Amino acid sequence: MRMRTYIVRRLLLLIPVLIGISIFVFCLTRIGGDPAAIYISPHMSAEEREIVRESLHLNDDIFTQYFYWLSAILRGDWGLDPTNGDVPVTQSIMEFFPATLELTLISVFIAVIIGLFLGTLSASHKDRGIDHSTRIMALLGVSLPIFVLALILQYVFYFQLGWLPAVQRYDVVLFGQYSVGWNSYTGMFLADSLLNGNMTMFVDGVKHIILPSLTLAFSLIAVITRIMRTSMVEVLNQDYIKAARAKGLPERLVIARHARRNALIPTATVVGMSFGALLGGAVIIETIFSWPGLGRWSTQAIVQLASAPIMGFVLFTAVLIVLSSLVVDIMYAYLDPRVKLG
Repeated sequence: MRMRTYIVRRLLLLIPVLIGISIFVFCLTRIGGDPAAIYISPHMSAEEREIVRESLHLNDDIFTQYFYWLSAILRGDWGLDPTNGDVPVTQSIMEFFPATLELTLISVFIAVIIGLFLGTLSASHKDRGIDHSTRIMALLGVSLPIFVLALILQYVFYFQLGWLPAVQRYDVVLFGQYSVGWNSYTGMFLADSLLNGNMTMFVDGVKHIILPSLTLAFSLIAVITRIMRTSMVEVLNQDYIKAARAKGLPERLVIARHARRNALIPTATVVGMSFGALLGGAVIIETIFSWPGLGRWSTQAIVQLASAPIMGFVLFTAVLIVLSSLVVDIMYAYLDPRVKLG
């Protein structure tokens, strides 16, 4: 089966999944209070509220309501966001999502580089000192609560050493001095700094993203390290690895050319699903570091009981996770061609 056919088949399988997600979110809107509340303000009269209910078809049967609700979702009408000045929910998502995407990309990049290196190093030195040290660090990464690590890093690198800022994406005062002619091309601060040719703000942005990205990456590093080590130990005992060694290939080439790629398949699943979950909003990290992303936005919506942004967040993150699983399937097909024949 060709890769294009495989991808098309996987896309078609997403349709019933997305329909199931839409039904789930629709049910949440019906059992979580009055669905018209996201369009009604306290200053509306009873007649105006009834007009809103009629326009939303809330007096019709449940199937008709679902049809019109899904039509509105597909048109981008997800309600209003009272936590962000009553702008449309879709506008809030587009405003806050780039910050989360930027933080997630850098965190996953750090986690993959360090996790693969440590997992490979640990497996190739099985039951030696390096292996034991790596396993202890991985166990610590899985066990340590992420908010504790965030507070430790802030205390050490901001309060004690003063090397790195503790909160926000950039220095507001510095941005006021160097933001003349600034254009927001992507919403991601580091990318926009480079596109604007502003190296001062780029360096400042790098300093601000180090602590939250390291915190977010820490637990993922531990998981990738453990899975990569287990996969590598299994692969290194295969007959074709022994044959490669018997031919006199250096151990470095055996690992790089023959072992690592086959060991990547289980790791790809963890990375792909973790990426989707992190894109959905690293709620604790964004709250501790005052990072203006989806996680902090959803927290504010929950605190204020704003139903429209909460439902929008649930729907958006569910779609993100479904799409990330699609990417994982495609990565499987690339890493293991036998998947395409299944």
